[in-house]
Amino acid sequence: MTAVPTTAAPARAVRAAAAAALLVAALTACGGGGTPRSQDAAADQLSADPVTAVRDAADITGRTGSVHAATELTTESSAKKASFTGTGGYDYVKRIGRLDVDVPPGAATTGKIAEVVMPGIVYLQNSGAQNSGTKIPDGKWVKLDVRQLPDGNLVSSGATDPASATGALRGVLKAELVGPETVGGEELKHYRGTLDLAKAAEATGGRGADGLRMAAQTFVVKEVPYEVWLDGQGRVHKLVENFTFAGVAGSKDPKDQVKVVSTVSLTEFGKPVEAAEPTGDQLYSPPPATPAK
Repeated sequence: MTAVPTTAAPARAVRAAAAAALLVAALTACGGGGTPRSQDAAADQLSADPVTAVRDAADITGRTGSVHAATELTTESSAKKASFTGTGGYDYVKRIGRLDVDVPPGAATTGKIAEVVMPGIVYLQNSGAQNSGTKIPDGKWVKLDVRQLPDGNLVSSGATDPASATGALRGVLKAELVGPETVGGEELKHYRGTLDLAKAAEATGGRGADGLRMAAQTFVVKEVPYEVWLDGQGRVHKLVENFTFAGVAGSKDPKDQVKVVSTVSLTEFGKPVEAAEPTGDQLYSPPPATPAK
């Protein structure tokens, strides 16, 4: 995956932590809030107005309680293209999710990236990551505040977590109904349009908005194109978002832009999700810095 940008901003943001290497490794290879379950979830219906239908989709999906997810994140720059795939889910009641992401061949890191997401916080685990030349011990997790990450963790770990992906729809600017489509044997409504991540962050609020807010500041294209497929209840079944950022810090040259296509497919609404916050000796603590002589 191509960096966001790896040579400067991310390294400066997290250079004091072991997470710097984990983030940079993932990026050179190529987060989220939620709405609790509501007793009125069964009464949700898809709005006839496209903008309202798409804008309400995040909250309606959250009222199902939990979702299982398949993710695909493809990055393309003038020099490289790579694709990450993952599986996992998000529990909107406990406000926690987990994704396991497959790293493509030729990446700067090895093995899988495991990610546990909570509002404003992400835990990353990757046995192939290095921290200033020191290997992070197998099985250890690195804890990060998403405000340390220039993209707010929307793409930096090789996936966009379900809560952040759907939460971005709260900032929809335009929506048009493409038409009905049958996906997986179910008839869905297909919409396309653009959204504003800053408006999405404002509508989301709390720590769950941190990642959206950071990404809004970083991404080059402010009106993010999207396509979404909703069922008759208004729940998200598939969401494709197109992000663009500068692969070279501060550059506005088109050749330095990195395009990211993030696809999240949601199924098994309400089925329990296995996700636990790493604690205690599961976390990696970098050794203290050696005082300069």
